[in-house]
Amino acid sequence: MADKLKITLVKSTIGAVPKNRKTVEALGLRKLHHSVEMPDNPAIRGMVRQVRHLVKVEEI
Repeated sequence: MADKLKITLVKSTIGAVPKNRKTVEALGLRKLHHSVEMPDNPAIRGMVRQVRHLVKVEEI
């Protein structure tokens, strides 16, 4: 496992399920192409897995 994950929102949440919108918001993503660095742990991995069709993830 990497030390951190860089998560970027690449698809809009306009047509997404409300649960997915809340997950994206909880990850700290606000606008398209906005990126955040989060610790690499099972909780964050699970959140990313839930919205994997909306985000791009890089290990750093």
